[in-house]
Amino acid sequence: YCVTDPGAGSDVAGIKTKAEKKGDEYVINGQKMWITNGGKASWYFLLARTDPDPKAPASKAFTGFIVEANSPGIQIGRKKMNMGQRCSDTRGIVFEDVRVPKENVLIAEGAGFKITMGASDKTRPPVAAGAVGLAKRALDEATKYALERKTFGKPIVEHQAVSFMLAEMAMKVELARMAYQRAVWEVNAGRRSTYYAFIAKAFAGDVANQVATDAVQIFGGNGFNTEYPVEKLMTVAKIYQV
Repeated sequence: YCVTDPGAGSDVAGIKTKAEKKGDEYVINGQKMWITNGGKASWYFLLARTDPDPKAPASKAFTGFIVEANSPGIQIGRKKMNMGQRCSDTRGIVFEDVRVPKENVLIAEGAGFKITMGASDKTRPPVAAGAVGLAKRALDEATKYALERKTFGKPIVEHQAVSFMLAEMAMKVELARMAYQRAVWEVNAGRRSTYYAFIAKAFAGDVANQVATDAVQIFGGNGFNTEYPVEKLMTVAKIYQV
């Protein structure tokens, strides 16, 4: 899914990768960054600017293409070593005079921005669901640990500071779950879900980080150690928020 440019990030309208039509082909030049499975995929969806006018509205300036990964001019960068989710094949990809037949245009020239935004409506809820799953795992691990770990002669779950923290974590997990389920419900009903999809992703990402951090706090010094599961959950959680 080659949408992100190095200097654009989530600002899709700021993409600089361009595609120039020459006869029955488009010639693509530019660079994409943080492409998941960039070194594994056999083809890419690529978003590029086809209208050179910088004042052209985003709704008409970009086009979506299907690009074969083995096309001449494609340079696949090295695998990035991320803070979390290190098994993910994340790479930068350079497109230098890559020729794509006009038949590989999705829908029509100028429809790329609409395609990308529509895809976000359907892909953000599953990302939110992943964040909720991580938060629930962190809550479960923290609860189990709090029931077993003892201080001052009793399990730490019986200390209000810990029990209140667990209660807050549980509330956040359930609210985040309802947020992504509402977004999915809108999609299943055939309605545009942009509003709920973005809320779900943003809120669930925050919850994953808050709950994972609280889980580490409940584990105390053990939570900072790789021998316990919450350390990894905390490092993985950040990707859902950035």
